[in-house]
Amino acid sequence: MNAPQPHRIDLHHPSLPAFQLDVEPGAELLFTENDTNPRRVWGAAGAEGHFKDAFHESIVEGRRTAVSVFPDGTKAGIHRIFDVPVRGTAIMRLRLRPRSSSPAFADFDAIVGARVAEADAYFAELQHGIADPDRRRVHRQALAGLVWTKQFYYYDVAIWLDGDPKPPSPPSQRHRGRNADWRHLNNSEIISMPDKWEYPWYAAWDLAFHCVAFALIDPHFAKQQLTLLLREWYMHPNGQIPAYEWAFGDVNPPVHAWACWRVYALEKQRTGKGDLAFLEEVFHKLMINFTWWVNRKDTEGHNVFQGGFLGLDNIGVFDRSKPLPTGGYISQSDGTSWMAMYALNLLRIAIELANADLVYENIATKFFEHFLFIAEAMTNIGGIGLWDQQDEFYYDVLNIHDHHGPQRVFMRLRSLVGLIPLFAVETLEPDCTAALPGFTRRLEWVLTNRPKLAALVSRWQEPGRGERRLLSVLRGRRMKRLLNRMLDPEEFLSDYGIRGISKVHGREPYVLEWEGQRYEVRYSPGESTTHLFGGNSNWRGPIWMPINYLIIESLHKFDTYYGDDFKVECPTGSGQYLTLEEVARFLSERLCRLFLADEHGRRPIYDGCGKMQTDPHFRDHILFHEYFHGDTGRGLGAPHQTGWTALVANLLQPGGDATQLQPLVPR
Repeated sequence: MNAPQPHRIDLHHPSLPAFQLDVEPGAELLFTENDTNPRRVWGAAGAEGHFKDAFHESIVEGRRTAVSVFPDGTKAGIHRIFDVPVRGTAIMRLRLRPRSSSPAFADFDAIVGARVAEADAYFAELQHGIADPDRRRVHRQALAGLVWTKQFYYYDVAIWLDGDPKPPSPPSQRHRGRNADWRHLNNSEIISMPDKWEYPWYAAWDLAFHCVAFALIDPHFAKQQLTLLLREWYMHPNGQIPAYEWAFGDVNPPVHAWACWRVYALEKQRTGKGDLAFLEEVFHKLMINFTWWVNRKDTEGHNVFQGGFLGLDNIGVFDRSKPLPTGGYISQSDGTSWMAMYALNLLRIAIELANADLVYENIATKFFEHFLFIAEAMTNIGGIGLWDQQDEFYYDVLNIHDHHGPQRVFMRLRSLVGLIPLFAVETLEPDCTAALPGFTRRLEWVLTNRPKLAALVSRWQEPGRGERRLLSVLRGRRMKRLLNRMLDPEEFLSDYGIRGISKVHGREPYVLEWEGQRYEVRYSPGESTTHLFGGNSNWRGPIWMPINYLIIESLHKFDTYYGDDFKVECPTGSGQYLTLEEVARFLSERLCRLFLADEHGRRPIYDGCGKMQTDPHFRDHILFHEYFHGDTGRGLGAPHQTGWTALVANLLQPGGDATQLQPLVPR
């Protein structure tokens, strides 16, 4: 780059057309190179040059020699100081365009006005059916924030491990540290980031939820992102999907198949045609990843999984990504439930593909049976299962070996890990099984000859249509007992969604004592009070959008089977009984309420922040935090990112809500 005149930066790239960035007079143009500063990183005090931190050194530290005296470099910056009066404004205009000698700003306002009008027209069509202006505001800003989190992300792991050709070399321990066995991974793409401002990074399960929201406005980009993490230069040769930059080998919940199906279904719903080529492409790679899970995360080969960290950070007693202080391992209710859900996701995709190509019929049968094996294991494995008859709740089970021999102990901490079994649900419609005779024959054989497995499939006959089947790790009574706790305001139900941990643990903390050590978990509705994971993340009480979204979707699926005759008390203790579809909409409204202004014009996300509540310059600019206070709804965590909280747009948009998608039927 170079600047032949003081208010224009010319941009050159070997494979792109020539562009220029025009800058209004009054600004200072700064130039440097994008090289690491060896003085700071390696202590090379005598190193000379203009490095990537030159703008900071020049502006903040006052070292004017840090930037180049010549108007060229691989990085350019614009520095301008404004003197803005109280309640005044300042405007700075920039224009990026192909090389041109025409005046840069003569038609600037007209162009900006035209782009604004185009955006308004686009959202007017997209938001058709959203009558309330404030709902439209939240919906639009959620999607805008999601678009803003796109970031070019470059990380070649082999180069990071080995260093640049020129010295100095990186420390030798790097070859034994994080990501050392991910040499194949080469990130050089535009990726949707959970955080592009503070420290850009991507996370596999965050990205899956991003894509479901992106499907409302850009299904092509959503499909490209989902495909990307399954490509051979991302996915590990052993089948693992990279988790996130600081530990690609960590384990996120396996929601990739769910996101692929959901993006496919949303596009098909809007356009009338599903992208079968996309679905088939991702399906083959997803089967490889499913196999990795089965081979790597089922310690005893009994279809009970020990995923470890699984994205929920400090929700439990221990750091689940590290060896347990008790020894042994945890049979995880959430890990096993995610895998049951994964099997059903792949079943659903296989059936969709089988409608176009019967080759996939046998694969659909495979995932039908694998789901039943996982569901059976959750019901009874080693004489204990994961369902606690005493509390009527799903718990993690601690597997240890002491002087009494092998022990399996329920960890009676009521948290989201006990609600995640709700996600493993699918409905098979009569039309679906009739269209696939091979699949139907095998299904009937299993139901006839494997009575224990058959007991896991709920069935009822609909006159004139045939037999409908419900695949779920939960039966009617268990689900009602689980929902009774989930919808209890004294346990999981907040005014703004489902909490991460039962409120009961505020007055009755869960305690585990082992060899003189006391491990305790309390309900913590706000910021983290524990040092696990650095104390900067908290699943011990706050409300998280993605888990709530999956709860809503699962309730709808259950409703397609049970219908209006199946009702639960909601909220628990209120005397009000709702169908599961009504419960789903009840929860959806509570989540949307986080962002919507009440009758006094106040938004729960800004609880305790008067300026954001009342100042006309701030009150209608919505922030989409990482998570939310379990009692007040106040926004917590990173406020500058939209991330998976953009799912609120799906809840607000007619046809974008997961509860409005149809059950599993053939095309």
